[in-house]
Amino acid sequence: MFNKLMIRILIVVFGLLAGCAQASRNGDPIDRHAARLILTRHARCRMDCRHITEKEIREILEKGSVNYAKSEPDAHPDPRYALEGYTMEGQHLRIIFAPSDRGLVVITCIELGVEWQCDCK
Repeated sequence: MFNKLMIRILIVVFGLLAGCAQASRNGDPIDRHAARLILTRHARCRMDCRHITEKEIREILEKGSVNYAKSEPDAHPDPRYALEGYTMEGQHLRIIFAPSDRGLVVITCIELGVEWQCDCK
């Protein structure tokens, strides 16, 4: 009796976990309305030399498309997602985001189709 009950409970638990995993795969991989953006030193340097503002980064976060070919969803310690889109000023940007417990980390930003001279390490 006890074993049958435990088996049923385990089946239900695994079913729920599988359903949650499937829902996250079908949904957006990042919080598009993250309250806190954490800009890495590298991202700040790239923003400066490529004339990209935090407002423009938020535009891409909210409206950009995930480019899974340029993303690393299995990266450790945090997955990385490349979001791409056009800003209101017409810049075609790719921003690399990494969701973390502290907030949404901005790893780097790229203006596609434009070669900027940057000396960021």
